[in-house]
Amino acid sequence: MNKPRFALIVLPQGFEEVEAVTPIDVLRRAGVTVKIASLDAKLEVTGRNGIALLADAPLDVSFSRAYDMVILPGGPGVKHLRADPRVIDLVRKQAERGSWVAAICAAPTVLHDAGLLAGRRYTAHFSVASELGAIIESERVVVDAPIITSRGAGTALDFGLELVARLVSPEAARDVRESICG
Repeated sequence: MNKPRFALIVLPQGFEEVEAVTPIDVLRRAGVTVKIASLDAKLEVTGRNGIALLADAPLDVSFSRAYDMVILPGGPGVKHLRADPRVIDLVRKQAERGSWVAAICAAPTVLHDAGLLAGRRYTAHFSVASELGAIIESERVVVDAPIITSRGAGTALDFGLELVARLVSPEAARDVRESICG
């Protein structure tokens, strides 16, 4: 029997919907308990395209447990993630424990701000290339444990499946892929 796995995704106002919902869905299909934390006290978080998600709790309440993985979606809301010292502290502590930290699109800039990308392989959206000079543009998802990064909305499914492979197992990722892609 597999050990229960817990993931936390932090949503700021203006998050990229595909980059949040796809990993949440894929991880839950694999049996991972995914908690959604709103960056602010408001539980309803609206994405860049006007789609609102209901968080389980504000970020402060979500700190009450350790997670196997912390996930940051991209989109215009990344500026809120970068400006919040709680997020920087969260990802630093997560990485220091050797637990997974995953970021997609512009969200790897948060990892950069936290000092987690130095000397690592990573990718991100081309729009942040001027800040992140070592982006690996040829790869859709890059794993340099305990960091997982991906390029953007178009790679969200690949990203989600890699999260499953690392957090649960490669077999679980294959099973989810087969169940949704045929």
